[in-house]
Amino acid sequence: MNKAQIERTLSSLPLGGFRWFETIGSTNDEALAWISQGAPDFSLIIAEEQTSGRGRMDRKWFTLPNAALAMSLILRPETDERAHPSRITGLLALSLAESLLELGLALQIKWPNDVLLNGKKVAGILVESTWTGERLDAFVLGMGVNVFKDSVPPSERLLFPATSIETELGQKIDRIELLHTILTSVLMWRPRLGTDAFLKAWDAHLAFRGQQVQVEGRSGGTIVGDLLGLESDGGLRLRDEHGKSVTVQFGEVRLRPLA
Repeated sequence: MNKAQIERTLSSLPLGGFRWFETIGSTNDEALAWISQGAPDFSLIIAEEQTSGRGRMDRKWFTLPNAALAMSLILRPETDERAHPSRITGLLALSLAESLLELGLALQIKWPNDVLLNGKKVAGILVESTWTGERLDAFVLGMGVNVFKDSVPPSERLLFPATSIETELGQKIDRIELLHTILTSVLMWRPRLGTDAFLKAWDAHLAFRGQQVQVEGRSGGTIVGDLLGLESDGGLRLRDEHGKSVTVQFGEVRLRPLA
């Protein structure tokens, strides 16, 4: 795909701005720099290849040329988004889930920021924010999606089993059309971010519901419990071994099923 093809396909969407790169270090880094220059709301960065892509907890995200969808979307927060900042990760994950559902693929959202197909990672999301003093200025919604088979890194590089849309669907798809569908879904759900309907839709795609999981913090703390669902702020609700309800908030955490 190239810039002209993307612009034609996305011409019906209200993009605030658009930047395309054949090769870049990180689309999120480009977005953060653009924000400091006054990037408008709903501005988009796309790259064919990322050489320094990153995920949460400083993990690397590999984006090989012509194989994946690497994007960062800039949102200038509105009232509901300022009131519910922890739901922003769910906005992009839910939009991808519903886009793949149109292709007949049932995607699961592995809290807090991974998306799975058949129990394997197909996409990762990294949300970052910028502030002016105590005022939330902008969100950067970064996402890498394994679209074609070649986008999946070698197994020795993986911390969690991975797959691609092509592998699970059994055929190639148009990456630009997928991008259009994802952004259209973002536009549909964004005004509903603060509603119960949004939380219910996000919760419906949650991976490992009813299963025993382990949540590890970067500091070394571990919580084991049955995954019950989402809290209203987007945190995760578990039932521990004593039957007590425990809430896990966003942060430097890692979730794994124990089964």
